[in-house]
This record gives sequence, C-alpha cells and structure tokens, in this order.
Amino acid sequence: MSMKTLVFQIPAGEATPGPPLGTVLGPLGVPTPQIVAKMNEITKEFKGMKMPVILKVDMVTKKFEVEVGSPPTAGLIKKVIGLDKGTADGSTVADITMDQVKEVVKQKIKFMNAPDEKAAIKEVLGTCKSIGLTVDGKSVVDVLSEL
Repeated sequence: MSMKTLVFQIPAGEATPGPPLGTVLGPLGVPTPQIVAKMNEITKEFKGMKMPVILKVDMVTKKFEVEVGSPPTAGLIKKVIGLDKGTADGSTVADITMDQVKEVVKQKIKFMNAPDEKAAIKEVLGTCKSIGLTVDGKSVVDVLSEL
C-alpha cells in the first residue's frame, strides 16, 4: 500500500516546518513547507487552539491530502465566550448563553457520537459544567432538567 496516514495535534494556523512536524515529514521526502502551509490555511479560523489534523500521503507520488478534525469541545466553548481558561475546582467562572451552546453544537456535531441535536446539546452542556460555566445565569444541572 502506497498511502501513509499520519495524525498530528497542531497549533491552529501556527504550525511550522520545524520540529515536531519537520522531523516526522522530512524523512518521508514530502514537501513539508507546502503541507504546513495547507494545514495553517485550513485551521486559521481556530487560531490559538490545538487542532487534530490528518495527513494522507501517497508515498509513490508524494501527493497529499490534509483533513481537519474538530478541536476539543472545551476549546470551542472558551473561544465562543472569550474565556482563557476554565476551572478545575467546581467554581463558576463565566456564563454562556443557550444560543452560544447551540453555536458550539453546530461546529462540533459532525464529530460527535450524539444521535440527535438534543443529545449533542447535553454533551456540550456537560463540558460547560466541567469547566465552570452557568447557562443563561442558571446552573447546568437546572438547564439539563429543563430539556
């Protein structure tokens, strides 16, 4: 088989051809600068987040495809509300609106195992709770019981 698949976690829009990407791609004889430029181009809207990227390389022709996965749900939530970091101690650090929760769901749903939008909303709300958010001024537990 001439196809090789590699998975990387890159800083969105800020990957460089140096280590660690360069040290993995260099020995394969692929056009590292072009691959990194493509990765940065397709991840630029998520700048500041870590993104999973799948690189498929034809080892004979050296042609490549770059696919982007979805950033972590917590990262999307923090980006939507402008939060630098959540909490680990259960305290409340910020509030998110249900519309913002739905915005995160729209970005994330094709990567989730949720059977429908309601289940996806519940998953995102669970992440909101774990990073210390309230939803429209209410506790996540209260919002979940209302769904």
